[in-house]
Amino acid sequence: MSAAGERIVAVAETWIGTPYRHQGATRGIGCDCIGLIRGIWRELYGEEPEPVAHYAPDWAERGGEDRMAEAGIRLFGPALGVGQMQPGDLLLFRWRPDTMVKHAGIFVGPSHFIHAYEQVAVTRSVLVPSWRRKIAAVHRFPTARDEGQSPASK
Repeated sequence: MSAAGERIVAVAETWIGTPYRHQGATRGIGCDCIGLIRGIWRELYGEEPEPVAHYAPDWAERGGEDRMAEAGIRLFGPALGVGQMQPGDLLLFRWRPDTMVKHAGIFVGPSHFIHAYEQVAVTRSVLVPSWRRKIAAVHRFPTARDEGQSPASK
């Protein structure tokens, strides 16, 4: 595991047990899957890469835009192949091939990921075949060029 991946996994593990709360992004208080990624990003880079607009619980079913997939590319760069997954990578999921990306988690390897699971909490889950089939994209967190500065602010 790379040093960056090890740090990301360690940060993600500190979120385990945080209650699920739609649009939340506070460790120990509440978060959804987007909030979990936002919180990890803040700890890595000191600030969020961009403001997050309000989103309804059914946001992925509305509007026809694949906002989460687009944000993945915009903030993390081109997607990697599933075979290239390394601990600390961002996983984006879609429930069916014809739907928008709707869920995110952190791969912790070799067969687990951490995610904010609705009606549960932030948890470590086994990346069973049914979850693996839903992976829409794998992204690696960008490397900050200057300590404490977000790569997206460059």
